Amino acid sequence: MENIRIQDDLYTYVNQKKLDELVIPDDKPVAGGFNELNDSVEKIMMGEFETLAQTKEFPNEHLERACTLYAIAKDADRKAKDGIAPALKALAVLDQINTLDDFSRLYKTLSLGGIPTPINIGVDTDMKNTKQHLVYMQGASVILPDTTYYGPEMAAQKEQIIGIWQGVASAVLAQTDLAPEVQAQYVADALAFDEIIAGLAKSREEWSRYVEMYNPMDTAAAAEMLSTIDFTAILTDLFGHVPATVIVTEPRYFGDFAKILNADTLTLYKHWAYVTGLLSACNYLSEELRELGGAYMRALMGVAKMQDIEKFAYNLASGTYSEPVGIYYGDKYFGKEAKKDITEIVYQIIDTYKERIKTNEILGEQTRAKAILKLSTMGVKMGYPDKVRPIYEKMVFDADASLFDIVRSLQAVRELASYEKLNKPTEPENWAMPGHMVNACYDPFVNDITFPAAILQAPFYSLKQTRSENLGGIGAVIGHEISHAFDSNGAKCDENGNINNWWTDEDFARFDAKVQDMIAQFDGIELPQGKVNGAFIVSENMADNGGMSVTLDIMGKTEGTSYEEYFSNWARVWCQKARPEYAQMLLAVDVHGPCMLRANMPPRNFPEWYETFGVTENDQMYIAPDKRIVIW
Repeated sequence: MENIRIQDDLYTYVNQKKLDELVIPDDKPVAGGFNELNDSVEKIMMGEFETLAQTKEFPNEHLERACTLYAIAKDADRKAKDGIAPALKALAVLDQINTLDDFSRLYKTLSLGGIPTPINIGVDTDMKNTKQHLVYMQGASVILPDTTYYGPEMAAQKEQIIGIWQGVASAVLAQTDLAPEVQAQYVADALAFDEIIAGLAKSREEWSRYVEMYNPMDTAAAAEMLSTIDFTAILTDLFGHVPATVIVTEPRYFGDFAKILNADTLTLYKHWAYVTGLLSACNYLSEELRELGGAYMRALMGVAKMQDIEKFAYNLASGTYSEPVGIYYGDKYFGKEAKKDITEIVYQIIDTYKERIKTNEILGEQTRAKAILKLSTMGVKMGYPDKVRPIYEKMVFDADASLFDIVRSLQAVRELASYEKLNKPTEPENWAMPGHMVNACYDPFVNDITFPAAILQAPFYSLKQTRSENLGGIGAVIGHEISHAFDSNGAKCDENGNINNWWTDEDFARFDAKVQDMIAQFDGIELPQGKVNGAFIVSENMADNGGMSVTLDIMGKTEGTSYEEYFSNWARVWCQKARPEYAQMLLAVDVHGPCMLRANMPPRNFPEWYETFGVTENDQMYIAPDKRIVIW
């Protein structure tokens, strides 16, 4: 390892010392990178929660409720006293379902109670008119990490993982008052129902092409397709009327819905809902059940120990009251000088993007003007929002109730508020991420980027870092998020976030050729955890490519910059050590490529990489000029 050359492996060369030092905590699947920043924010905010709880000097009612929820969630004795009873009481509604009409009549009760159903109905932005909402429906999730696990090529892995799930499910059901033979039947029926779902549900790769979710259907036609249930009655119960249109996100699944839920499969459904519903409830029951119920996911991720009760309680409370917690964090820990500097970088990147678009070889004049318009109207959310959304005024709970009942009641508040949005305009001013989240995103249906305060720290960004390091870190990440406006999905949405073909046929054909090249550049790469699926991760790889191209452009126009610092910090932000089981699972479920590839693949497409480090065809981080891809 001592002889690693930067020309052969940028990622390991830069991160070798750090990788040697990193120790993955027993309760986590991964260490380094984003996770270190997450741990830092978590530690800070847990301290804040403890201080607020002791002083009772809450800045507002939202933080007071968050701290109250935190205290309840970390009270092991209180949760032990409640035991499994709150979940069993909620699941008892399944005993009332003896016919398909019963299912239809009780659908709203099931949904608000968090009981799994084979059809999930919600309200979201109309992808073709982003000023309004529509009803969406999608199917159930499978027990295994992805539908691809159900194919014959993964039979051995499937058998092993299903065996783990069976063991966990059996251990949890043993805590109920069901007879042993009934418990075994419930588990067998749950797996049988899961097999039916798996044969029709979308894979993660299919879900990654998110514009393909938009399949509007007349509600009457949808009701006919869902002939085994009373879809019209369900919609009336949820919305008080029957909406004219519903978006069918999974045409294959719902086209064969009669195979999923019918008179013969109703019992299978009830047992599947009971078992999977009980497993998902374990987090909010006793510590014994939290450990038992979480064993399946820990096994999938290779994690030996469950998260301690204090961290669990903090993450539950800060997630439930995410916006007010994020505002509190941002207001206290995010400096105005940093916000000013980072905002300048954002607009410098957007302006540079516009200039690059003007000379881009893919685009003709008409398409070029539309792309520049999209950049000109792109929103920028930096740090944290100014105020809390009104929904939090409704996030009130009975502090004497069980943790399970509190969590379910708050989830029901959000779900009911979602139903109420149907006839209201959308709110593009809302933030997609809270201020204390270490992440960033582009929203294609708003056409804006969000950078929470928590990610705006080293190694991504610091006033103490050089401009070159900041451009290789947060600059490239900003460019990455902007590039999502022009990736394989985002390119199909216009400046208002609407799905809309703003391309000429010739331009889109050239663009699609680049997409196929990007798929090919990654597809089939052999890693210890398995083969890379280039089509699955193409949108993220295009965004990495775009983020690097635009920031390298800025580097070339800025005096005193260092490409060595730029590429080194680019590699540094992806430094991560993961458990083998977790790394294998991510290949199947994560639209982002493995961190080593994210560090090592993009640079080889750019001349600055070769010029800076003298990389030649004899080096491993070399790609022949005719195979190099620069899209934006």
